[in-house]
Amino acid sequence: MTAYEVAVAAHATLGEGPTWDPATGRLLWVDVLGSRVHTYDPSTGRRTVRTTHQHVGAAKPRAGGGLVLNLRDGVGLLDPDDTFRWLHHEPVPGRRANDAAVAPDGSLWAGTMRYDEAPGGGTLFRITGDGSAGTVLDDVAVSNGTGWSPDGRLMYYVDSPTRRIDVFHHEDGRAVDRRRLAEIEDGAGFPDGLTVDADGCVWVALWDGGEVRRYTPDGEQDRVIELPTPRVTSCAFGGPELTDLYITTARVGLTAPHPVAGSLLVVPGAGKGLPQPAFAG
Repeated sequence: MTAYEVAVAAHATLGEGPTWDPATGRLLWVDVLGSRVHTYDPSTGRRTVRTTHQHVGAAKPRAGGGLVLNLRDGVGLLDPDDTFRWLHHEPVPGRRANDAAVAPDGSLWAGTMRYDEAPGGGTLFRITGDGSAGTVLDDVAVSNGTGWSPDGRLMYYVDSPTRRIDVFHHEDGRAVDRRRLAEIEDGAGFPDGLTVDADGCVWVALWDGGEVRRYTPDGEQDRVIELPTPRVTSCAFGGPELTDLYITTARVGLTAPHPVAGSLLVVPGAGKGLPQPAFAG
């Protein structure tokens, strides 16, 4: 068992979306249902917490500074001076934002889901820096982890209730030729957020599984990080050399939460991550 540490002791209802921001040397993560964006500087231990006006599925750095936010009613931009404006406003009753990721070309691939997790109620859509939006997938239940291979030619994706990690051919902002990379066995939880490392391996958090697993590009499981709390939500590499694996967790729905449930965890020296692009808007 690989040893974890508590990076930030917190009580997030639904911690999600860890993202390393190399421009600031900070780790970003969100509490979806708490409507909060957190930052953590591992060199100083300094933390910040910002409350959003809606449930927030993801927060990612922008190339010009500030953040892009995947919010309940669409995608918004937060400027460095804290000015907020909508980039893509599309409220749908009963639906909220979930996980999101920035593609190699700087576009945001943003997921949605219904609060009741109804099959087909969610989407995955792509939005560019100028606000142009198009649907990538329109028959999704719980849109979750999204990531790209080191050469950008493959896109990995999780719709959690399917128990699958799927892989697509990615080119010119399109994802085609969907196929299964791996499937989580019954009783082991559901795949949630993911990240891709410098070797092209996919690390995926298991909701109700209490683990982070690594799968090779051939779909073989070759590493497991066991954690003491069941609702593990996502993971990302961070730190100056991108060697530390940060892991988010949740407390929502637990009748007897473990003391670290809702905290940001870290496994130092777990591997080697890929630099993540900033949103082009």
